[in-house]
Amino acid sequence: MFKKVLIANRGEIALRIQRACREMGVKSVVVYSEADRDAKYVKLADEAVCIGPAASSLSYLNMPAIISTAEVTDAEAIHPGYGFLSENADFAERVEKSGFTFIGPTPESIRLMGDKVSAKQAMIKSGVPCVPGSEGALPEDPKESIRQARAIGYPVIIKAAGGGGGRGMRVVHTEAALLHAVQTTRAEAGAAFGNAEVYMEKFLQHPRHIEIQVLADQHRNAVWLGERDCSMQRRHQKIIEEAPAPGIARRVIERIGERCVAACKKIGYRGAGTFEFLYENGEFFFIEMNTRVQVEHPVTEMVTGIDIVQMQIRIAAGEKLPFTQRAVQIRGHAIECRVNAEDPYKFTPSPGRITVWHPPGGPGVRVDSHAYQNYVVPSNYDSMVGKIITHGDTRDQALARMRIALSETVVEGILTNIPLHRELMVDAKFIEGGTNIHYLEGWMSSHRR
Repeated sequence: MFKKVLIANRGEIALRIQRACREMGVKSVVVYSEADRDAKYVKLADEAVCIGPAASSLSYLNMPAIISTAEVTDAEAIHPGYGFLSENADFAERVEKSGFTFIGPTPESIRLMGDKVSAKQAMIKSGVPCVPGSEGALPEDPKESIRQARAIGYPVIIKAAGGGGGRGMRVVHTEAALLHAVQTTRAEAGAAFGNAEVYMEKFLQHPRHIEIQVLADQHRNAVWLGERDCSMQRRHQKIIEEAPAPGIARRVIERIGERCVAACKKIGYRGAGTFEFLYENGEFFFIEMNTRVQVEHPVTEMVTGIDIVQMQIRIAAGEKLPFTQRAVQIRGHAIECRVNAEDPYKFTPSPGRITVWHPPGGPGVRVDSHAYQNYVVPSNYDSMVGKIITHGDTRDQALARMRIALSETVVEGILTNIPLHRELMVDAKFIEGGTNIHYLEGWMSSHRR
C-alpha cells in the first residue's frame, strides 16, 4: 500500500479522497489554488501545497505544478478525482513516466474510451449494445452524411467525438437542417476539445439515463456494482441520482451488467469506471464510459457497502479485488441530491460567503461536503457545494428520509437549489419513478417562477 497519496482536485471530492486515505492509514497531500486556501480539506491534510492562482488553467489543470508537488512531497501516487485532469490521458501518461502511480485506468484505456467513436467501436466488438448510428466519424462528404442520416432515421443527434459533460451535441429533426448542424458541431468541437471529429446517432425521444458501476483490478478480475438512474437532469447535467433504477427487471439489468464486466476484461480495463446507457422500450444503448470516480458514487456505496474510492486506491497499489461478483449484494435504496450554489430556478451561480450552514442528520443520512459556516464559495469553479444522500430499506423510505433531510438543511448567505429538490421530492411523477431525461426540463417550464 502507498504511504502517501497526492490529491489533484478540490471541493467535496478532495475531502472524500482524503477521508478514504485517512481510514486506510495513508498520508495525503492536497494541492490547492489561492481561491481554495481556506478549504476544509486543506486544513485537514497532512500536507498542503498551493500550486497557483484561482484560474483552473494555472492551478488544477497545471500538470507540471502537480507532478513537481508530488516530487517534493515524496508522494507515491496521484488521485485525480473527477473533472479537471481525471480523464486526461496525457496527464495519466506524464504521471506514470514521472515515476508515480496514477490512481485510475491506463492512459491507453482513457484514450480508447475518451474518444466517443473508438469507445463505441470497442463496445460493439465487446457485445455491448449501442445506439444505432454512423460507423466511426462522419466523413467530409456531405452526401455520405445525408445517406447515413436517412439510413438511421430522423431525428438524429450530431455529437463531438471528444465531447463530454453535455457539450458538443446537436439534435437534427429534418434533412434540411443536417449539413449546417454537422458543420457547426465540427467547428465547436475543434475549438472546445481540439478534435473536430463528429459522429451521428439515432436521437432517442424519451430515454432514461442508466449507468453501470464497475471495478476491475490488474489481475483480470472485474465486477459490476449494480446500476444508477441519473435521469433527473437539465442540459445534460445530473441533479438527482438513485440506486437501484426503479421499474427495470433485475434480469435485464444483470444481462447488461455482465456485458460491461466482459467489456472491461476485453479492453484490459483497471480501476473504477462507469458505463453510461440510454434505456428506452426495454433496451439499453451504450453512450459513453467515464474512466474515473463519479459524483454520484455514494448511492452505489450506500446500497452495496463497498467503498469505491478505497477500492480505486487498492487497485492502483496492485491489490486484487477482495470479493467476487457473487458477494456483491444490493441492499435497499439510495438517493442523492446535488446541492449547488445557484438560483434554484434560473440556475445562475451564487458564489459568496455561507453565513449559516446546518447540514441534516439522522438514520440513513450522509452528507458529502467541504462547506462550513463562513466558507466562501469561489466563483471560479463548478457550483456544487455538496451532496445529500439518503438510504432506506425501500425507495419510499429513502424518499421520506430525503424529504426530512432537505427540510432540516439550512444554508444562508448564498442561494442553493435546495428549494428545487424539496419540490421534486413531493412530485407525483418522480415519486412514481422511471422519469425520462427530458422530464425535469418539462417540469421546469411548467413551473416557471
